[in-house]
Amino acid sequence: MIVDRLARLLPRSVRRALRAPVDVPARLWFRYRLRAADFHLAKDGPVLSYGAALSQSIGALVQGGRVKLTHLDRAFPARADSFNVLYLVSSAIPPHAPELVRFAKERGVKFVWNQNGVAYPAWAGPFTAEVNDPMRALLRAADYVVYQSAFCRASADRLLGRAECPSEVLFNPVDTALFSPAETPPPRTEIRLLAMGTHTYADRVLVTLRCLAELHRTGRAARLTIAGPMQWAGADDEVRRTISALGLREHVALRPAFSQSEAAEMCRAHHVLLHPKYMDPCPTVVIEALACGLPVVGPASGGLPELVDAGSGRLLPVPEDWERMHSPDPVAMSNAVQEIIAAWPAFSAQARHQAAARFAVEPWLERHGEIFRALLAGRQ
Repeated sequence: MIVDRLARLLPRSVRRALRAPVDVPARLWFRYRLRAADFHLAKDGPVLSYGAALSQSIGALVQGGRVKLTHLDRAFPARADSFNVLYLVSSAIPPHAPELVRFAKERGVKFVWNQNGVAYPAWAGPFTAEVNDPMRALLRAADYVVYQSAFCRASADRLLGRAECPSEVLFNPVDTALFSPAETPPPRTEIRLLAMGTHTYADRVLVTLRCLAELHRTGRAARLTIAGPMQWAGADDEVRRTISALGLREHVALRPAFSQSEAAEMCRAHHVLLHPKYMDPCPTVVIEALACGLPVVGPASGGLPELVDAGSGRLLPVPEDWERMHSPDPVAMSNAVQEIIAAWPAFSAQARHQAAARFAVEPWLERHGEIFRALLAGRQ
């Protein structure tokens, strides 16, 4: 009972890694089902499988690594019994992925691995190896690796080892038709701040509240929406206590998990995205906000400097530290917000331009098609 309670305090990726060694019966059953499957190698064109990673994605709430799979699935519909490319994402690994990869490659299927971030001691602590080992094995088995950012490549090289197969960097994509600027932006008489995503540690949320409090201290009217699940122990109580202590009860809205369409609506109703997550590898939420014309304030760490230029937001200095997490200074965040609001139309226009020029889903899908066809033709 105590062990179960402690386990629930860990990030999901850590829990998944720790379950793997004791999941032997399920793995053996999965292997049996694979051997009994009526599988045929697809002969014509790229025909894809995404493992089981789409099983929870065809619905209203699609977030994280599964978002890009839904884009791919529309262009390359998944087949369970006849495919020639297996495409897996490190942040949405399906159950028993090593067995699935082995089965597929033995039958001539090409394996493409999409590598997001890796575990490091600052957030995974003593479980770093347990999280990284499965990713390391899958990366080594790949016929092609797509890194979500140059930071993803560098951190994987550091903690997983260099890929021995061909690879390239392809930033996460965004549907620029769905994620588009508001026809009439909200008035700037009150600054509307947004922090959204899956909040896995306390300071990612608390520093946004301190930024809001600092804006109020300087006499600026401002509101903050915090959207998405908060997954650390005691999160709801800690956040509500902090809101009360800072005198922000009337100025903060808390929202649960959200769909893609709801994310776009939220972006259009705000002025600035606060994204203080440390060493975030390639946050889709930032790309989606940019596509809606939302400038971004966050740390100059991880993959953010590759996504947010000087015209589309402000990235604040933090140390590079693999052993401890760091957040931007809330006063500096407040100053950055006020600088952006003073020239918001120009920042908003550049944010949209940045997303449309560099992260639109159509070129991303075209490049994936080229990779798949080259692999199947033996040119990679």
